Amino acid sequence: MGYAEYIKGFNSLVQKYIPVESTWTPADKAVYGNSDPYRVPQAEADSIRLDAIRYQFRRHYEQNRTYHQFCKDAGITPADINVLADLDRIPLIPSEFFKESPPGREFASWLANIYTGEIPAVKITGREPSRDEVVNAFNKAGMVVTYSSGTGGRHTFTPRDQRSFNTCEYAMAKGVVSMFYPIWNPQIRSYLLLPNPFKTSLYAGKLATVFYDITEEVDCAIDREIDTELIRHTMGDDKSLKGKIVKTVAARGERKAVSDMIAFIERKHKAKEQIGFVGSPYLLHSVISKLKEEGKSFDFEDRGVVLTGGGWKVHENERIPEATFRKELDEILGLGPEHVIDLYGMVEGNAWLTQCTEGHHLHVPSCYLHPMVLDDDFRPVGYGEVGRFAFLDASMYSYPGFIITGDKVRLLEHCPVCGRPGPVLEPGITRATGQGSRGCGEEVRKVISMDMGG
Repeated sequence: MGYAEYIKGFNSLVQKYIPVESTWTPADKAVYGNSDPYRVPQAEADSIRLDAIRYQFRRHYEQNRTYHQFCKDAGITPADINVLADLDRIPLIPSEFFKESPPGREFASWLANIYTGEIPAVKITGREPSRDEVVNAFNKAGMVVTYSSGTGGRHTFTPRDQRSFNTCEYAMAKGVVSMFYPIWNPQIRSYLLLPNPFKTSLYAGKLATVFYDITEEVDCAIDREIDTELIRHTMGDDKSLKGKIVKTVAARGERKAVSDMIAFIERKHKAKEQIGFVGSPYLLHSVISKLKEEGKSFDFEDRGVVLTGGGWKVHENERIPEATFRKELDEILGLGPEHVIDLYGMVEGNAWLTQCTEGHHLHVPSCYLHPMVLDDDFRPVGYGEVGRFAFLDASMYSYPGFIITGDKVRLLEHCPVCGRPGPVLEPGITRATGQGSRGCGEEVRKVISMDMGG
């Protein structure tokens, strides 16, 4: 099957995520207007990206009072952004800002002040609503408010409208399908190494909604309600009776999840069906370790894919080497390295960097994401230098997607292996000094790892 037919099949399954073409803005064109986000010639991608980011910068400057004041204090206006080099002048928001939310009704005002444009009518009951109650009220009004958290249980909250959330889902899925060409197909039976996206507002779970549209069937490792209270008890050092009960339940959940996944593997191998694992590499690593312990192995050959994301910790101070993980998948499941890729994304942004199957470098979707690496003084540095990752995300409508992360990276001008145009991040991203663990994968690991020494 040629790539054009392959991606046409994908697009037919995700039509509800794609806005009507006659309504496309420059930002929509950057996301939806190419067949492969990682093969657009660099000069063309630069032009599209400049138009898209200028469009979004003007929107946020004019329609977001908080960001408008931020830009005014920095002395930058949309009139100052005219050529590609000017993009580095756009004021960036530290990711820590999204962790600084107040409690109660003030939390609702905080979400509204972050948001660009008009918030829908939100009905909040009670004098001192919990954060979960506020999140649920916003989501009932048509928003998609999600959260993540790092060490210590400090939650990162982000208020997306449905349009921005759809863009996030589409961008992730399209990047994955593009990189997996020609392996992916809609007959895959997928297993989410994540919470059920319909039972949580946790970003690590919610973002997986699209897999119900692009695969034949879906099972979930965590098929229960997950809220901020549960995350607080699992992420923090909670020695209370409630905290101990939560962790005991989580321990039982992991044993059941590992057992269920092994049964899933055995069923699908016997039926010669195609499988896909999506989510935290930690849990799949536990399954592989259990299969090795039991002396079991399978040969799925080309009938499977593994898509990981969210972090590579096994226990508190132990990381899974990615190359070792791929080698074990090959030995135990018969899925070679071309069937295994990792995603890098942030709860604060919509854009996804996706590993190529050839060299496993993380490719930037250059039409709508402008990557930067900053030194200790938050000044941009060149290719090949190590520093803090920052980005301008043209696909984000709901608030300014112009973010400084807490991640330490190295940006290369081109992939040294696969030959696709555009910059890449080297694999093995770590946290910058003084930054806690990145949320998504760590949350999943904590929720289900309590009897594994985690």
